[in-house]
Amino acid sequence: MKRFLLATDAWFPQVNGVVRTWDTTLKQFHKRGIETFVIHPQLFRGFPTPFYPEIRLACVGSSAITQYVGDFQPDAIHIATEGPIGLATRFHCTRNRYRFSTSYHTKFPEYLYQFLRIPTSWSYRYLRWFHRGASATCVATPSLEKELIAQQFTNLKRWSRGVDLDLFQPSIGPFRFPKPVLLYVGRVSIEKGIEDFLKLDIAGTKVIVGDGPARASLEKKYPQAVFLGYRKGKQLAEVYQSADVFVFPSKTDTFGLVMIEALACGVPVAAYPVVGPIDIITEPKIGVLHNNLHEAIQQTLATADRNACIEHGRKFTWERCTDQLLQALVPIKS
Repeated sequence: MKRFLLATDAWFPQVNGVVRTWDTTLKQFHKRGIETFVIHPQLFRGFPTPFYPEIRLACVGSSAITQYVGDFQPDAIHIATEGPIGLATRFHCTRNRYRFSTSYHTKFPEYLYQFLRIPTSWSYRYLRWFHRGASATCVATPSLEKELIAQQFTNLKRWSRGVDLDLFQPSIGPFRFPKPVLLYVGRVSIEKGIEDFLKLDIAGTKVIVGDGPARASLEKKYPQAVFLGYRKGKQLAEVYQSADVFVFPSKTDTFGLVMIEALACGVPVAAYPVVGPIDIITEPKIGVLHNNLHEAIQQTLATADRNACIEHGRKFTWERCTDQLLQALVPIKS
């Protein structure tokens, strides 16, 4: 494969796991001599997504997709999201009898039920139809694959996630908060379960990295927590390095890239035993999964080993992940 086209509704300036994953993956492709092109929302007019105002839904015409695909002449097409751009690209591929692959990044059925009480069966019906047209659908973990098989998804292929090991590595962080430092990194919004963490009566300093629609209200409600806003690159690594425990309160993520970044920095993880954490926290002394988040944090503080975290975190390389993805991609014509 020499030319790869990605169609995604999630792209810069958004800050989330999907964007970070694909940005890093495309850089890996470039290292391997693969030319890439991204069809993304900034190429079109759009409007803010309800509940996700930083994400803009593109107004996509079929002629624009036809032109972008025709001009680039890709060897493989991958659709990363199920929004307007993904849907328009899917239509283009099926109309022209092009093969394509997809990936399942986000548990939208659970989010839509939480926000709007839309039955998950309705959302899964749409997602099942969307991905069924693909020659391969990439999923990050064994537990997510199992869940999707139960929802009658087919042609599933494994594509894990990696860590920038040059950036995320053990060191002494510059922040000096009262110990223990309990860190959360991610979107500050309801569906991430962040209030499960903030409401805990527990010793130490709760540090929140990220932004989102719930930040203002949570800052006001929990004034003892430290909200740092977005951090990236070296600044993000330094926050990880200053933490004693990384707290991952989400029950709806499909992986949790931030967990392996924390581990690579030597920081253990406390989380619920759900998809994502159960696939990552698989060794002793690197964290604790418990239905009681308070108990998970306390046990992590008592039992974790920094060296074990580092060793486990360094197993997640982007080179290995890129190999997996390349094996899952399909040529547009058989």
